[in-house]
Amino acid sequence: MFANVIDCKPFQLKFVRPAQMLLFSNALCDPPLGQITVLPQEQQAITFTVVLESSKSFPEQEWEAVLWHNGHENHEWKELALQETKESKALLAIETDNRPQVYRRFFSIVLHRPSKALPIQFTLKWRLSANDTWRWVNEYSCVNDGQLYFQPHTPSNDFLDYFKDYSRELSIDRVESEAPQTQLWSLTSSVNAAADKASGITDTSLGTPKSFGRWFSLVRIWTPWLAPRHGEGQFSPHEDAVLSSFLRLDGLHLVLLAVSGIDEVLTVFKPAEHGNVIAHSRNDSTEVGQARILAAVGSTFNTALAAVMYQARKVVRGYDTMSQDLKAEMQIALEKDVKAEWMENWYDGLTYCTWNALGQDLHEQKIFDALDTLKEEGIQITNLIIDDNWQSLDNQGQSQFHRGMTDFEANKEGFPNGLKHTALTIRDKHPNIQHIAVWHALLGYWGGISPDGSIAKNYKTREVRKANGGLAGGTMTVVDEEDVSRMYDDFYKFLLASGIDSVKTDAQFFLDRMDDADDRRSFMKTYQDAWTIASLRYFSIKAISCMSLIPQILFHTQLPTNKPRLMVRNSDDFFPDVPSSHPFHIFTNALTALLTSHLNVLPDWDMFQTSHPYSSFHAAARCISGGPIYITDTPGQHSLPLIASMTAPTIRGTTRILRPNAVGKCIEASVYTPYSALRFLKIGTFHTGSTATYGTSILGVFNISEQSLTELIPLRDFDGIKPDLIYIIRSHPSGEVSPPMALDSDFPMVNLALDTKGWNILTAYPLHPITPSPAPSSPEPPTQIAVLGLLGKMTGAAAVVGTPHFEHRGNGIVKISATVKALGILGT
Repeated sequence: MFANVIDCKPFQLKFVRPAQMLLFSNALCDPPLGQITVLPQEQQAITFTVVLESSKSFPEQEWEAVLWHNGHENHEWKELALQETKESKALLAIETDNRPQVYRRFFSIVLHRPSKALPIQFTLKWRLSANDTWRWVNEYSCVNDGQLYFQPHTPSNDFLDYFKDYSRELSIDRVESEAPQTQLWSLTSSVNAAADKASGITDTSLGTPKSFGRWFSLVRIWTPWLAPRHGEGQFSPHEDAVLSSFLRLDGLHLVLLAVSGIDEVLTVFKPAEHGNVIAHSRNDSTEVGQARILAAVGSTFNTALAAVMYQARKVVRGYDTMSQDLKAEMQIALEKDVKAEWMENWYDGLTYCTWNALGQDLHEQKIFDALDTLKEEGIQITNLIIDDNWQSLDNQGQSQFHRGMTDFEANKEGFPNGLKHTALTIRDKHPNIQHIAVWHALLGYWGGISPDGSIAKNYKTREVRKANGGLAGGTMTVVDEEDVSRMYDDFYKFLLASGIDSVKTDAQFFLDRMDDADDRRSFMKTYQDAWTIASLRYFSIKAISCMSLIPQILFHTQLPTNKPRLMVRNSDDFFPDVPSSHPFHIFTNALTALLTSHLNVLPDWDMFQTSHPYSSFHAAARCISGGPIYITDTPGQHSLPLIASMTAPTIRGTTRILRPNAVGKCIEASVYTPYSALRFLKIGTFHTGSTATYGTSILGVFNISEQSLTELIPLRDFDGIKPDLIYIIRSHPSGEVSPPMALDSDFPMVNLALDTKGWNILTAYPLHPITPSPAPSSPEPPTQIAVLGLLGKMTGAAAVVGTPHFEHRGNGIVKISATVKALGILGT
């Protein structure tokens, strides 16, 4: 029987059995369970850190803990006793409000690299004493064993060591890689020519990837959108993949990229029997085409991905089809027409969008009322997007996919005095609104152009067939290729004259939904180039590309760097009324950003509502995305504290979002972790300001599972951490700060618990040592200071511009000089 007093207070149970205490205990481990940890070639050992948590409803007791692993001859499983340590009592534990209080005991052990560098599986068990039963970690949770992979000292540069049974139709050439510690190959094969309206189709086997444990792909979940898929064993995505990566058993990463948009060829990856990777290519040209695939092997996923993306940019540049006149105009736009204040307002201003807020029955009075409500609430927006349903359309009452745009002017029912009146009224009443954008589809509307409207009368049109299936079958009328540029020129002139200075151009995927090869051949690049030039000519950078993650646009328009960076929607929509969609929305954006962060775009994670069950979940994700922030609140339904945590006022009276200058994306360690795994989603970003020598790392942590989770978050999970610096980690919601730590500290981590729908933004700040001048006679350690940025903000560190300057003035006084881009309380 245990003592019946806890913390000098009577304990309610007279008798406590070990089995009861085990039921209310929990184990955390770093390296983590349910995930693969890769040891680079130079790392000879890894330290396991285990935290045993037990409920404070029971007396605190001694525990035994064991690491159970198969890193022995013939993969035999044996136990390794963990050693308890008292050195980590200061470990920061960030709790949830509803979580019961727990005791924590800390254990560690060093595991050395085995002589045969084969993968190792491991798990945990623990008990109270030698007479009690063990509790295994997988008895109370669905978390799988952890795994260790050991990278080789000299990776092979022979493609045959990574694939077997590839097609002899495949031409393989080794290419010099621009990414460090990577091997790169170019794979090409012929693709049959199109005949009349039918595309040429060719399947070429790349073979079967050798010796891999897990795979990750970005697939075409629907024609306009990409989404992540994961698996173990055979390569088996259910949808066509654009990017696929394989984590090999030797810890190396094999990345495949299908390059499209050249020679009218679209190439994707499909699985075949026994896990073969098939390059499925469609050629819309009447001449034989070429499938282009890039393959890279690297010590990290990110370096291997960089290798194929850098090379893809070179390949696309070599096949540039844009005219010299258009190139010259693009260069002028790039050098002269992008004004700094436009970039600040457009990228960093808070934006309001009408879509979910005002519904599809849109009229100008709804917009006026919504903006008046925002003003009354003290919400200062900088940009306004007038979304779908302002246009003049035919076929009233029919599906949007059967309605065509009749005229450039707004519909008279909702905008009786015309679009110009609406825009001028908005600008007159709300001078804080710097930019007004309108929505339109790339081809006019969802159903193209009305064959009976004024647009069809003024421009040559053509009827095209849409592919069957989904919502977009049948035929539609579009402006013909020879008049596309003139139509866009006239349309955007009209918008600019009406007070509209930006656009959201949606439904761009319809270029790939045209069913006939000759139509796609005529329109694919023509529309892309016409829209790109017209938007730059009239709106500079102020354009949003939406539903455009089709391979031909990714590589033809979004990858090249010969124009200013474009905002591009990064995922499917925010669906406010579908609860299950919200965690997957963030998961999809984080993994899609692995690819889009290499494009010449600013990924846009879509609008959201600030008064919603998942509002702070979405807000945190938008803040660390590195992209814009749009709200689409129903008038009067706003969370002012949440908006205040995302934004800050400026000395000019405007409102700025605090956007880190690196794109947020899934961290390296989590790339192969599937959505169904009981693991936190971790999204990393980094902020350096404009002249900083070392910046601040920001980690968004999201519980996307349907149960509460607790994990150890190591310092190495933060991007850009330097081994020679000391850091503190701060939690945004609570303001708690960790003890100083470095990568080689004994316990460089924090303990984080999150409920379902829970999130946290952890920021790792480098400490700056302050040495008095003259130096003191006693060898005391220097004072260390971190500049935290603006307090109370999710990404307050992003408010700091450049490197802070520190001056020790004696008598314990330190002067800190820091430049910030918004107003607030600067924390140190």
